[in-house]
Amino acid sequence: MNPAGSTPGELDTPAFTPDWGEDYQRLSRNPGNIALFRDRRRAILEQQYQGFRDGMPIAELIHGHARRIDELLKLIWAQKGLADDAQLCLIAVGGYGRGELHPASDIDIQIILEGEHDPALFDRISDFVTFLWDIGIEVGHSVRSIDDCTREARDDITVATNLIEARYLAGHLSLFNDFRGAIEPDRIWDSRSFYAAKLAEQQARHRRFGETAYRLEPNVKEGPGGLRDIQMIGWVTKRHYGAERIEELVSLGFLREGEFREMMEGQNFLWRVRFALHMLAGRREDRLLFDLQRQLANTFGFVDQNHNRAVEQFMQRYFRTINDLERLNELLLQHFNEAILDDPEALQDPIRIHQRFQVRGGYLEAAHDQVFMIYPPALLEVFRLLQEHPEIQGIRASTIRLIRAHRHLIDGHFRRNPVCRELFMDILRAPRGITSQLRRMNRYGVLGNYLPAFGRIIGRMQYDLFHAYTVDEHTLNVVRNARRLALPEFAHEQPLAHQIYSGLVRPERLVLAALFHDIAKGRGGDHSELGAHDALHFCQHHGLSDADAGLVAWLVRSHLLMSLTAQRKDISDPEVVMGFAREVVTRERLDFLYLLTIADIRGTNPELWNSWKDSLLQTLYHATRNVLDRGLDTPPDMDEQIRQTRTEALTLIEQQGFDTDQARKLWDELDDEYFLRHSADEIAWHGRALLPLPPDALPLILVRPKTSRGSTEIFVYASDHPRIFARITSALTQLGLDIVDARIITTAGGRTLDTFLVLESGGGQTVDAGYRSEEIRQSLERELEREHEGTIPNPASRQLPRRLKHFDVDTQIEFEPAAGGQATRMRLRALDRPGLLSTIGHVLAEQGIDVRTARIATAGEQVEDSFLLSRPGSAALDAEDQAGLRKALLGAI
Repeated sequence: MNPAGSTPGELDTPAFTPDWGEDYQRLSRNPGNIALFRDRRRAILEQQYQGFRDGMPIAELIHGHARRIDELLKLIWAQKGLADDAQLCLIAVGGYGRGELHPASDIDIQIILEGEHDPALFDRISDFVTFLWDIGIEVGHSVRSIDDCTREARDDITVATNLIEARYLAGHLSLFNDFRGAIEPDRIWDSRSFYAAKLAEQQARHRRFGETAYRLEPNVKEGPGGLRDIQMIGWVTKRHYGAERIEELVSLGFLREGEFREMMEGQNFLWRVRFALHMLAGRREDRLLFDLQRQLANTFGFVDQNHNRAVEQFMQRYFRTINDLERLNELLLQHFNEAILDDPEALQDPIRIHQRFQVRGGYLEAAHDQVFMIYPPALLEVFRLLQEHPEIQGIRASTIRLIRAHRHLIDGHFRRNPVCRELFMDILRAPRGITSQLRRMNRYGVLGNYLPAFGRIIGRMQYDLFHAYTVDEHTLNVVRNARRLALPEFAHEQPLAHQIYSGLVRPERLVLAALFHDIAKGRGGDHSELGAHDALHFCQHHGLSDADAGLVAWLVRSHLLMSLTAQRKDISDPEVVMGFAREVVTRERLDFLYLLTIADIRGTNPELWNSWKDSLLQTLYHATRNVLDRGLDTPPDMDEQIRQTRTEALTLIEQQGFDTDQARKLWDELDDEYFLRHSADEIAWHGRALLPLPPDALPLILVRPKTSRGSTEIFVYASDHPRIFARITSALTQLGLDIVDARIITTAGGRTLDTFLVLESGGGQTVDAGYRSEEIRQSLERELEREHEGTIPNPASRQLPRRLKHFDVDTQIEFEPAAGGQATRMRLRALDRPGLLSTIGHVLAEQGIDVRTARIATAGEQVEDSFLLSRPGSAALDAEDQAGLRKALLGAI
């Protein structure tokens, strides 16, 4: 809102600098001197920056900046011969009209031009605007008549909003008054239609800026709870109530003094953040970019503490601030809905639905102001009632205010009260509305008070690309995802998970595991162990049996187990599956852990979930279930598994009309590893291509766009040579593909059968059939035909994405002997970057080391890859080999 008083054009801020008088004289004597005026513009910005560094109040800075720009514009306006023209008026609009200017804010002006005018006047106006740009004032401007303004404002709510912020600067004052009269609510955009349009605009903006990318790097101006939300309140207040100052909401009864102070404190904090962003970036930048977040934390005085980095402390302060502002915005908009949109008669007669609560205008409200003081458990009861009555739209603003005013009643005594414990568990056991009410409880401060450990993670972020949400928001996303698996309308998303959920007994145990799985983040130590302790304590005091409490605690402790096993280990190895099954022990644990793992991955970052991960988890689930059904005392029978796979593959090949004897002859050249690492469907696919293949028709390259493994499968059959892995990875990187899995099998006859599972970079999608598949096949064919050149291909690379440039991940390389003693397992952790696998392949080729399998796992900004390596002839790497490879990789990465 316009901070101005009753005098048009005057900002009620103290003089910002003592040097304007002297500068004014110098600039007045040298009209048109670009260098002098540009120096003044630079001096203003430097004074701004110094004032910020000196701790000057942020309101004085941004209003003072507007005042300094006012002074320059008025002087230049006069020097260009425009001041005395009765046809002209210079007006500040938008944020500049409110008198708010950050270092790189838009400076928007409107020139009102009435009556007949000659070309010379237009020349002077053009000269005025050009001069502003020449001296470094990048204005957004328009020249309109009052009728033009009215017409465009009527057609565009954004134009109308800009113009209602108008503030007189120079020119004919009567024109400004006529202009203000022309855009009054009785002329265009009455207050009801204006509010409805701005409300729809805010809802669309929240949807847009609530997306993942904006959560990682939030927009301080446009994001939910940001400065635009405060401006929205100001616009409505001004349009509907004619108020010039937002504090008038207190006298109007919409805000209490404490709430107004909270809003102003939040606004001032966001103003400081935005100011610092402009100062550090040297340009207009309203996003908290990764490369600026650490600098901001330092600017605001945060320092690293045990288990809590400075940048994470700063971002937690930011997220808690916008959460508070979002809540105030919600409260005020509900007041405005009642005052502007709702039918007054609908608010007159409440409907009593409970002894302590009633419904008014579709919203739940306390029957009287003392409800929570007289009966504190009502602080939970209110949310349970919303679950029981889904037709109710929410809680009335007056009752939200009462809830927040009585949060202090949720203390140790409250938490020990059996009635409160039963109410909380009833909320978690409800058939519908669990997530929506937990979110509401979190918004109003109830959840963090009832679960103090949860209160500590509110607004907490992790400075990486893996976690897109704050810990509390992620936790509630996981609860939502878990509950979504139960709903028939979403069964098509996860058919297996929905089927499993339908068979769960006491599903609230899954909800509790989701609620507690990350509750100990940021405390130091193993958050899974600490969270399991919290979960066990909670369950024991909320009526769960020892067995159920033990299950929830185990799920919290082991919530990463299935994800890590599926993504980082070779789950085609029966020993890996057996090891996982021994940790899971029971079918019930497996079912719960599978559902929790899906909900967790999908709630961490929407970009992490893809069909490949879905396939991995399903494969591990089924394999583990088979082990548990067979019994943990029964060791894995690899020979039986191989026989079964061969039999199924032979059946498929025979159905396609191929000779099974020829297939057996082909398979005689392959060792058992081939049949353990490939499915019957894959083996049959290979066989159908290889059986009719002439001996000299190499290389053979096949592409299946989409497979049951949730990825695109590329099969390469070629003469074996130590550079083949490097060549293929280089070509696939250049094609913009991410390799998620690689299996390399060498035949006794010197051939190699290589299978690569890939996804498109960025989106994690499988490859389209047709042109894209053929492009991949031809590119690989050309690359492999270059083998006769005898050179090692250069590692492919693509430009490092901006976000990855600001993370430091120490490269770690570990070696361990593989089962059987004929290979070595290498695990590599490093900063992710385009072409990394190609670089690794290049180093391995230089070292003369063969790759037998590769498993690629990416988590945000880092990769954790696993390779099974050997020397030619299937020999494990000795200590010297490992040292040389480590040195070469560290040098290349």
